[in-house]
Amino acid sequence: MRIAYVCADPGIPVFGTKGASVHVQEVIRVLLGAGHTVELFCRRSGGSPAGPLARATDEGRLLTHRLERVTGGDLADRERRLTHADAEMRSALAAAAGRRGFDAVYERYSLFSRAGTAYAAAHGIPSVLEVNAPLPLEQARHRGLVHVAEASTVARDVLAVATAAVCVSEPVAAWARRQSPRAHVVVEPNGVDTDRIRPAPRSGRRPFTVGFVGTLKPWHGTETLLEAFGRVVPAVPDARLVLVGDGPQAEPLRRLAHERGLADAVTFTGSVAPSEVPGWLGAMDVAAAPYPAPEMSGETYFSPLKVLEYMAAGLPVVASAVGQLTDLVRHERDGVLVPASDPAALAAALTQLAAQPQRRHRLGRAARQTVEQARTWGQVVRRSFAAAGLSLDADARAGTLPGPLRADATGHNDPVRSLA
Repeated sequence: MRIAYVCADPGIPVFGTKGASVHVQEVIRVLLGAGHTVELFCRRSGGSPAGPLARATDEGRLLTHRLERVTGGDLADRERRLTHADAEMRSALAAAAGRRGFDAVYERYSLFSRAGTAYAAAHGIPSVLEVNAPLPLEQARHRGLVHVAEASTVARDVLAVATAAVCVSEPVAAWARRQSPRAHVVVEPNGVDTDRIRPAPRSGRRPFTVGFVGTLKPWHGTETLLEAFGRVVPAVPDARLVLVGDGPQAEPLRRLAHERGLADAVTFTGSVAPSEVPGWLGAMDVAAAPYPAPEMSGETYFSPLKVLEYMAAGLPVVASAVGQLTDLVRHERDGVLVPASDPAALAAALTQLAAQPQRRHRLGRAARQTVEQARTWGQVVRRSFAAAGLSLDADARAGTLPGPLRADATGHNDPVRSLA
C-alpha cells in the first residue's frame, strides 16, 4: 500500500523525543516493516529520521512533506491560522497523491485538521483516525481554547467520516461516541517496541534504584514520587531515584529534593533521545507511574507509553490505581497498584520491593510477557488497520472486515477489503 500519514499538530515534532513523537515514529516503522510506502505530512519535524526511518527515507519508501509551521500573534490568531492552514494540508495531500493516489490514510487527530479524513472520504479510500485525547477539553483546560465551537465541529466531522476511529482508552472512546454516535469507534491502547526495549541484566550489588521516564509535568505526579522517595531513604539508606526527562517541573523538583536533603540521591537526566531510554531503564530496579488522583488532575483518559516501556524492560511497575492503569498493570501479577496522590502508600510499596528481589524478578518477568503477548506496536497497528478493513500484509488480497466503497473500472462500487 501507499499510505498517507497526516500529523497536522504543530506541537508534535514527528522525529523528536516527545511521547507523541515516539508514537508517530513507531506506527510508521511498523508500516514500513510490513512492506508499505509511507508519505508523512507534518508541520514540525524536530530533526531528521533515524534508524529504520532514515534507511527507508534513503530508499524512497518514506517521504516527508513538512508544511509551514503555524504561529500567531495570540491564541485566537493562531487558531484561525490553523483552521485556514487545513486547506493547505489537503492541497499537499492531493499534489503528492498524483495520478496513482493513496491506498489509505492514517491521521493523528488534531484540533483543527480535517485534511486526512476529508481526503480519504473524497477519494473513497479507507482512513484510520488515531484519537489520543478529547482535545477540545484538554486544550481548554491546559492551554486555552478560543474557538471552542469550531474545534468541536472538526471533532464531529472527522469522527463521522473516518473508516475507523482508534481511541487509546475507553474514556477517549466514550467522548468520541458522544461527538459522533454513528462513528466506528474502537479502543486500542498504546504499544511498545519489544525489540528496542529488552530486559537488562541487573546486579544485586548496586543501590536499589527507582526510576521514572517522561515529561516532568504536574499531571505525571513526580512531586508525589519525590515525597515518597524521601520516606524510602530512612529504610533503604543507599536508595537512588532517577528522573529521566525534562519539563516545567524540573526546577521545582530540584528545589524540593534539596529541601528534603535528597539532592545527592536523586539524578535528573534532562531530555534524552528515545535511543537512550533503554539504557536508563536497564539501570532501574523498579519503575514508577505516580499519576495524581482524578479529582486533582481531572484526567483519566491517558494511555501511558512509559508504563509499557517499563514492562518491556522487565521492570516491576508501581503505579497509581487510576484510569487505564488498572487494566494494564495487574496488581501483584506484573506490578503493584497503589492509591493515587498518596506518598505514604507509594513509599510503602517501594520499600517492600527494595527488600524483595525475588518478587521484583517475578513481577518484572510477568510484565515483559504481558506486553510481548498483546501490546507490541506491530500488534497495535495491525488491529487498528483491521478496524478499517485493511490488512497490513503487503501481499494480502482480501481482508476480514468490511471497508469503504471504491468505484472499480466499470463504475461499480466494491468493498475495499485490503489494498496491497
